[in-house]
This record gives sequence, C-alpha cells and structure tokens, in this order.
Amino acid sequence: MKLFFFLCGLLLTTLPSVARPPGAAADSLLRELNEALAHKREYDGQRFNRIAVLTADFAAPELSDNARFELGLRIYEEYKAFKYDSAFVYCQKITRLAGQLRDPQKVELAKLKLAFVLLSSGMFKETFDVLDDIQTGRLAPADRHGYYFLRARAYSDLGAFNRDLTFRPAYNRKALAYADTALLFCRPGSYESLSVQEFRAQKTNDLAAGAAVYGQIRRLPRLTLHQLAVSASTTAYLYELAGQPDKAFELLLTSAIADLRSATKETTAIFKVADYCYRRGDLKNAYTFIREAREAAAFYNARQRQLELSQLSSVIEGEKINIIESQRRSLQTFAIIMTALALAVIGFAVVSFRQLRQLRRAGRLISATNGELQARNHELGQLIQGLNEANKIKEEYIGYYFHNNSRYIDKLESLKKRVDALLASKQYGAVQKLADGINSKTERNELLKGFDLVFLRLFPHFIEQFNALFREEDRIRLPEDQLLTTELRIFALIRLGIVDSEQISRMLGYSINTIYTYKTRVKNRSLLPNEEFEARVQAIQAV
Repeated sequence: MKLFFFLCGLLLTTLPSVARPPGAAADSLLRELNEALAHKREYDGQRFNRIAVLTADFAAPELSDNARFELGLRIYEEYKAFKYDSAFVYCQKITRLAGQLRDPQKVELAKLKLAFVLLSSGMFKETFDVLDDIQTGRLAPADRHGYYFLRARAYSDLGAFNRDLTFRPAYNRKALAYADTALLFCRPGSYESLSVQEFRAQKTNDLAAGAAVYGQIRRLPRLTLHQLAVSASTTAYLYELAGQPDKAFELLLTSAIADLRSATKETTAIFKVADYCYRRGDLKNAYTFIREAREAAAFYNARQRQLELSQLSSVIEGEKINIIESQRRSLQTFAIIMTALALAVIGFAVVSFRQLRQLRRAGRLISATNGELQARNHELGQLIQGLNEANKIKEEYIGYYFHNNSRYIDKLESLKKRVDALLASKQYGAVQKLADGINSKTERNELLKGFDLVFLRLFPHFIEQFNALFREEDRIRLPEDQLLTTELRIFALIRLGIVDSEQISRMLGYSINTIYTYKTRVKNRSLLPNEEFEARVQAIQAV
C-alpha cells in the first residue's frame, strides 16, 4: 500500500497546472460567446441575405442616379465592417455616381466613406491622402463629425501601430484635437457625441469618465450591436490600464459577442479575448478565439490586424505544442508507473491464482463445448425441420401424382379400347371425332388446379405472406373461383425448390422467356431488392 500511495503521489506531480478559472460573470459570458460562435454562419447568413437584396435592387436599370447613390451608401454600410474589398468596390461605385450627378456634397461624402475603409484595412498613407483631399466645407454638417472623428481615429491607430515613444505622443495630441473638433458637430447626448467622449477618455486614460460614458451609451434606446461592441471594447481598454483585468475581460467578451451577432469582421475584441484566455491559462478557448480572429481578419482583409494576430497566434500555437509535449511526457511517466504497478500485481497474482486459472480454463472448455453442442443442436433442429417439411411435401405430391397418373392410365386404357374397336370396324371418322374431343388445355388446367390444391394445403398462408412483400396497390387479388395465378404458381414452384426457369416453363407449358418476364415483373413491384426476393419466398413456412 505504501508503494501504491507513493506512485500515485508521483503521478500527480507530473500533471500540468490547470487554468485559472474566470469569475461567474465572465464564465457565463464565455459560454455565451462560444454559443454565438457556434451560430456564426447563421449571423453571417443574415448579413449576406440583406446584401443580396440590396445589390439586386442596385442593379435595377430603372433606378435614377440619386436613388442608386443612396442605395450604394446602404450597401457600403453593410460591407464597411464586414468585408473591405466589397466596401472598397462600392466606394468606387458611389464615387462615380457622385461625379455623374455633379453633386459636390456627394463627392466629398464618397471620399469620406473611402477613407474609413482604407483606415479599417490598415492603409494609413492612403487614408491620410484621401482625408487631405476632402473639402470639409462641402460636407453636410452631420458628416463633418464623421470627418474629424475619422481623423482622430487615424492618428490614434497610427500611433498604436508605430509603437514609437518619440512620435506617439504627437499622434495622440492630434487625435485629441480632432476629437474636440468632432464634438462641435455632434448633438449632445447622441451616440456620436458619447462615442467621441469615450474616445477622449481612452486617450487620456480617464477610467471614471470612460465608465460613466459607457453607462450612458448602454442606456441609449436604439443602441445597435455594433455600437455596443465598439463602446465595450473601448471601455475595456481603460479597465485594463487601471489594473482591473477581470472587468476588462467581461467587457471584451460582451464586445466579441456583439461582433459575432452583428456579423462584424473588422474587430479587435475576440483577438483580445484570446489574449486574455491565453494569459489565464485557458489554452482551449484561446486557440478557438485566435483562430476565429484570424479568419475574421483574413475575411475582412485587415492588413494591420493580421500582423498583430500573427504574433499572438504563434505564441498560442507554440504553447499548445509545449502542453502537448508535456502531456506526452506525463503519459510516458504514467505508463511507466502503471507498468510497475501491473508487474507488482502480476507478481502477487501468479502464486495466488494459479489454481484458479486452471479451473477457469476448464470452465471455459466446458462452456465452449456446451456452446458448440447448442450450435450443433440448433443446426440439427433446423435440419430436422427442413426434412420434415420436405417429407410432408413429398408425401402430399407423391400421393397426388400417383392418384392423378392412375386416373390418366385408366383414361388411356379406355381410349385405347375404343380406338381399337373403331379401327376394327373401319370407322375412321369416329376415330377422328374421338381425337378431336380430347382437350389438352382442359387437362392441363385440371393438372394445375390439382397442383394448386395440394400446394395451398401445404402452405395455407402462402398468398398472404407473398402479398406482404408488396405495397397494397401491387398485391395480387384472386377471383373467388381461382386458387393460384400464373405468377403465384411460378413462385410456388420456386418455394418447392424448383428454381430452374427452363424446368418451370416445361411444367407450366409456357416459353422460358414468358417465365423470365413474369418473374422480373413481380420482382420489380416488390418492396425488396430483386436479388433478395426469391430467398424471402423460399423462407415462407409450411404448416
């Protein structure tokens, strides 16, 4: 026993450390995120369906350029956080339409939409080139907020991407300045105003202000899933900087769930969730979420996001390999320990159970012999049953044919005497008349009727069981004065063991082709495959 406890303790020391469990709220959100991930195709499908309807309307030839421009903007809105390439294509389309309309406001708006998708894809130079080309005086007042906030985001994202302590502060100052300008064009209390305030709180590391704004955003009456995802992700950043990773993790989970349900691919939330899971030791979820983040970034074609993901993805996959290797070593140690335990048990058992093994061997021999005898008895019983059935069939048909043949011999003797008498008196016409009176068809029908009577006496349920092999509408229904049809008679002979079609044709007086036709037609109507049909007929039991 001491050896056993020592080996078990050694085994426990070889097991890898387990992940730190999340809190109750985070645990519930993790389950919700995995459930949303399982329904990802359904959410993506809903967006694809909306896009399909809009693009079909966009292609309608009767649309005016103004209506087509507005519809192109709606399609762009569907694509802008879903797929960069398609959003870029529709930016080009609305740009051409704006040029055709010669509407300066629409031209600048199209440029603003293009700048947004370029920034989302990580194309910073192109983003600033387009932004510099926009004439803000031509933008509608509502769109000026978007312009200045996009500039703020562009400088913020560029600073985060460069990670350079020399230039980053200047980028952040410009980002804050443009955010302040954007606020001037927002209606107080609107989502646009609150999102800019939350952005400023993030850039100034003001957790209290950011949390307060997030609470206001959550209370907005028509808050969309995408707006919720952006706000929760921004606030999570503040909690992370404040040293509250659990709260940050919960907000990132909320953001990732909203992204999945809104079919948003241009996102960082699930990537950060994967990072948190990895740091907590939850490698299973980390690997699942980083894979989803990679797929989303590749689908959207977000260049800078793919670069960011590649580093963490390599770390997680490397850690997974390390854990697998650790588990392999643990299994090797476990195998060695179990081998030692097994050898010890075998050593004790060899002496104690030698006699028992001999008894078991004898018992197995007896059991095997009994099993073999039972199998032989079963085979013998089946053979006896088959012989009894065959004997009964032979008795019935031998009796029938002896009686029938005797009757025919008597008729032949009577016919011979009459023919001899007529020939002796040279009444040749009477002989011909006598020959014409012999009806071979009637005689064959009498013969077959006799066969039917004997067969149905042996197999009284044959017709019922035969019909069970067909659908209701394909079953054979006999007139009251008829015992068996030709089809039933053919398969009755097969049930008696006469399976040769040529022999059946001679017995029934049909050509062999006719027999084949009858058999094929019956098999084709049955519920069984053709190759199984005759075997099922032969399995029909006699009385």
